[in-house]
Amino acid sequence: MKFIYNGKTVKYKNLFKETIVKSTKKLDKKWCLSVFKDNAGVTELAPGSKWALAFKAETHNHPCAVEPYGGAETGVGGVIRDILGVGLGAKPVLNTDNFCFGPLGSNKKIPKGYLSPEKIFEGVVEGVRDYGNRMGIPTASGGIYFDEGYVFNPLVYVGCVGIMPKNKIYKKVKKGDLIVAIGGPTGRDGIHGATFSSADIDENTSASAVQIGHAVNEKKTLDVIMKARDLGLYTAITDCGAGGFSSAIGELGEETGASVDLSKALLKDRNIKPWEIWVSESQERMILSVPKNRIKKLREICELENCPFCVLGEFDSEGLRSSTCFKSEKNGRWRRCEEEPSLDGKKRLTVSFGGEKLINMDMAFLHGGIPQFEKLAVYDDKKPVPEIEKNPEGSGAALRKLLADRNVCSRAQVVTQYDHEVQGGTVIKPFCGADSSSPSDSAVIWPRAATGETDNFSGFAVTHGFNHEAGKLSPYKMAFYCVDEAFRNLVCAGADITRVALLDNFCSGNPGNKKILGEFALAAIACHDAALAYGAPFISGKDSFYNQSKVEGKDLSIPLSLLISAMAPVRDVRKAITSDFKEAGNPVYVAGLSEKGLGSSIYARIYNSVNNILPSLDPKRNLKNYLKIMEGIEKGFIVSAHDVSQGGLAASLAEMCFAGLGAEIDLEDMPSEKGITETELLFGEGGSRIILEVDADREAEFIKTLKNCDIAKIGYVNEEPFLEFRRDGGVLLKENVLELKKIWNRELQESK
Repeated sequence: MKFIYNGKTVKYKNLFKETIVKSTKKLDKKWCLSVFKDNAGVTELAPGSKWALAFKAETHNHPCAVEPYGGAETGVGGVIRDILGVGLGAKPVLNTDNFCFGPLGSNKKIPKGYLSPEKIFEGVVEGVRDYGNRMGIPTASGGIYFDEGYVFNPLVYVGCVGIMPKNKIYKKVKKGDLIVAIGGPTGRDGIHGATFSSADIDENTSASAVQIGHAVNEKKTLDVIMKARDLGLYTAITDCGAGGFSSAIGELGEETGASVDLSKALLKDRNIKPWEIWVSESQERMILSVPKNRIKKLREICELENCPFCVLGEFDSEGLRSSTCFKSEKNGRWRRCEEEPSLDGKKRLTVSFGGEKLINMDMAFLHGGIPQFEKLAVYDDKKPVPEIEKNPEGSGAALRKLLADRNVCSRAQVVTQYDHEVQGGTVIKPFCGADSSSPSDSAVIWPRAATGETDNFSGFAVTHGFNHEAGKLSPYKMAFYCVDEAFRNLVCAGADITRVALLDNFCSGNPGNKKILGEFALAAIACHDAALAYGAPFISGKDSFYNQSKVEGKDLSIPLSLLISAMAPVRDVRKAITSDFKEAGNPVYVAGLSEKGLGSSIYARIYNSVNNILPSLDPKRNLKNYLKIMEGIEKGFIVSAHDVSQGGLAASLAEMCFAGLGAEIDLEDMPSEKGITETELLFGEGGSRIILEVDADREAEFIKTLKNCDIAKIGYVNEEPFLEFRRDGGVLLKENVLELKKIWNRELQESK
């Protein structure tokens, strides 16, 4: 790729390897046990633990645009199978979901052939809900974002975390093992699903490429895998994702070769053609490498669980003769065989249907024969606009509007549909406080149901960072903001941020557009820099391009969107804290510097502010604050914490009050940039800030621990349910918390 940034040219042979992978290799964290070489990234649960965590996030965007329920269902099913297919299989213990939709309740006319944002929203939520709930996996971490750019191309990020013994992390296909498919039968659903995801959507796009999900079949498959894994009945496993059998068997057989007879497959439709069997993306299917002397026991378990089972062939290099093959020449080029190939001892993928020979392909070509192309990427930084007009309505009215905005208000309408209690290990749930009113920053999971170790209180926290608005101003800064937000969220729950593992999921439009590719390249470079700056390796990720539609002759692309998912250990889940205020009289502190600028803020969008200043972040300074906050939480003198994000300082403090208490805040001594305005202080989202509630009886200990950090006391928690802000002796705003909570608790589909 040739990248022209601000007029200067840089070349990359492989952008992914020279950014994301490079940072992980340079950090070389020993607790990263398997990265970028399996279906998910794997880390150690805790120092010295016998358990490992596997984490993966995927997107299912195109399917959800044309068939929201089925697209979301199969997206969840697919990422769960990634966890089942990592190493020798991990037990899923947490699902995550992040959605991007067009604005709801808009009067904007949707052209014929496209679904409205409301229909997409409803279908996606129901699909994620039904599949996760039926699988018995808690869905407890995620986010929902609305923007005009997602009207025709929603984004549906789904993730899954699983736990496994460390001695089950690695797989190895052995020559002579049987190729076994378990799970659902094969049909025509999902054919062309992979190519469909790399094409623009238009009014003629069909939903036929969307797979059909069946959660009960996947639950049966999960139960078989967990039993078979612990009995050592297979040597390797992977899921049938994009490309179906073709990719799964081709992937596992890279080092041994594979001989496949497609007539042995279990089918939904007897009229299906052999090539359709080979590339079908029918759901709930896994491929196992099974030693011949263990096939009987595996069959017994499948029959006991009523899980479909068939033997498709054998992992070997013998091959079948066919006229469809490729040979490598001495110059490194590949050519099609014109003659009947002889068996040359090379590792081959051979496929037949009964007696009909279909494929005889060198595995080296299958895995390394892709031609390389150089793409052009271009990006020029935008000029900052510092001007700011005075708020026309006053700060109180602005806060009420912000809390009612769909990018700030409660997600209870969606979250309460998910079972986040199943498995009994969700320590911090999506909402916290006496009546579950305040939003949590992270999910904290105690995986006791999977480990069986009820006296081991090690757990983990999962959260996300997302800021597509920042990407419109600076893709580079956007990546830093996403990583920093994820760190802040983990800190606020009490996680160990010295062992943060990151996932990157990029979504953008057509990479053939040099400007779109330029945004993507700059954000990838920033991911490399942010990973090194925060000391957090990437362990997995996924890119989704072509998220654009041709509408009435115009190409409409989504804004560059980067979801950073983050996971970190929680040393003792009993010490995890939540974001709601705990007790009247406790002092309130803020950590971090408030900086000038309203760039990417919700306030700027609502009031059409031209102020686009987006401050740069200082990771070294931020990490110093975060590590001391982590220490304060572990010692117990910090009792609640909440990061400042959507809606700014005022909205974040309001959310901490929703459990029933109030707060009196004076901004006079707040660490801030010189010349900052009232509006920027209250509603700006730049910088990196965390609000802390401190145990009044241990305040001196708190001050001593954080004495060299950017902290300031800004007020107290009050018994009376009022949120009041003062500055320079005057009242900036005073609002009834109960009224603010009512505004915040709006239904997402209400028109406001």
